Amino acid sequence: MTSTVFRAHHAIVAIDGEVVEGPASVVVSDGTVVEILPSLDATPTHPVAETVEIPADQILLPGLVDTHVHVNEPGRTEWEGFASATRAAAAGGVTTLIDMPLNSIPSTITMDALRTKQDVAREKVKVNVGFWAGVTPQNLGTGELRKLWETGRVFGFKCFLLHSGVDEFPPLTPEQLVEAMEEIAAFDGQIIVHAEDAQLIEEGEKAQEAAGGITQEYATFEASRPPAAEAAAIKTVIEASEKTGCRAHILHLSDSGSLPQIREAQARGVKLTVETCPHYLALFSEEIHNGGTQNKCCPPIRGAANREQLWKGLVDGQISMIVSDHSPCTAELKKFEDLGFSGSFGEAWGGIASVELGLPVIWSQARLRGKTLKDVINWMSTSPAAWAGLTDRGQIAVGKVADFIAVSADDAFVVLPEKLHQKNKVTAYAQRALAGVVHKTYINGELVFDREGGVGKDEEVFPGPRGALVERPQLRQLG
Repeated sequence: MTSTVFRAHHAIVAIDGEVVEGPASVVVSDGTVVEILPSLDATPTHPVAETVEIPADQILLPGLVDTHVHVNEPGRTEWEGFASATRAAAAGGVTTLIDMPLNSIPSTITMDALRTKQDVAREKVKVNVGFWAGVTPQNLGTGELRKLWETGRVFGFKCFLLHSGVDEFPPLTPEQLVEAMEEIAAFDGQIIVHAEDAQLIEEGEKAQEAAGGITQEYATFEASRPPAAEAAAIKTVIEASEKTGCRAHILHLSDSGSLPQIREAQARGVKLTVETCPHYLALFSEEIHNGGTQNKCCPPIRGAANREQLWKGLVDGQISMIVSDHSPCTAELKKFEDLGFSGSFGEAWGGIASVELGLPVIWSQARLRGKTLKDVINWMSTSPAAWAGLTDRGQIAVGKVADFIAVSADDAFVVLPEKLHQKNKVTAYAQRALAGVVHKTYINGELVFDREGGVGKDEEVFPGPRGALVERPQLRQLG
């Protein structure tokens, strides 16, 4: 069988288990890496039919694995959709994403809903796509969770401990959380939790209403969702995981004050993992201007000092991965004042869309703190892939799928919303200069995104084959 060799002056690859950086010739056959040679001019042992030259000013990296993306299709496809979300992902160097079970309609909490979502996605995806299921009071104790898990087509179960923002995906009480964990632990599944305490959030919102309401001032929104609410919910998750033995994962950590209890729980063997997101590591509350509802998300972006402590938690290992929590909506739902709305943080939809921008956002911040691209790839590819059980990706290594990106690490660009590939051009990063330009993205060794392709038509910028729907953990393509 003939092969393709990718020759890069600069690459981050794994050879014999060691991640190294330097020149490399990566040989791909039938979508899989079959050989890596630490030189540009080495002769592969496999017959080569094609050579792909990566320019000297670009670095060859493994594609990112983003395990937290809201695609919203079907049901709220005007917010986003599989076609637009996966094109944005490809343009941002994300080669595998896992879709959240809400804000689509129906929510992915039944077998029928899972089949519906997969049927909609199958012919539209540009990158590889997997799925989370949800656990809500509707499917708790019905046997549906085990059925969903045994299909191999979901990676775990998401729940909320407070109102999710959409009525069709209701939260669990602390007692129901324990019940869910007992059920999920019985088949060694995992639960992923939006951890904010419902009672403390309700009290925070009431206090703000009494003081004049959640207004255009970001501080009023931030105060309504205090760090104590996140800390209390994380304590609830830790206690439930310790009691049941269930694998538990804290979604989108924003409160650095919770890191000590996370560290202590992990040290005593609680099966607890934690993620955070680009917006919590790059943005800070002191810079958010009045009416800047593009910055609204839940839990909220907090202060600059908190941001630096999150970076410390990431470097120290309590936080093991960075994922986007890509949560888009229409501009109207953000209640922008220049569209004739209130500009109120209380009325705006909460969510930040960043699947296309996560890599440059994080690289721009990481390099300021003396961190390397190897660190960034670990946080945004290797670690989330390993955590999700995607054992055949997350590194450029023999035996893994040939999902690559070519990036100019030292080039910069300014975020122009109209040029983003997501459906709605709303971003918290508008007009920001970011380092790290993704030039090309490859799935199974085949080009699926080319920033300089043609004259900019979709079929030229996004050439080649579509992505696949993926399973856990073998990642078999669905028919």
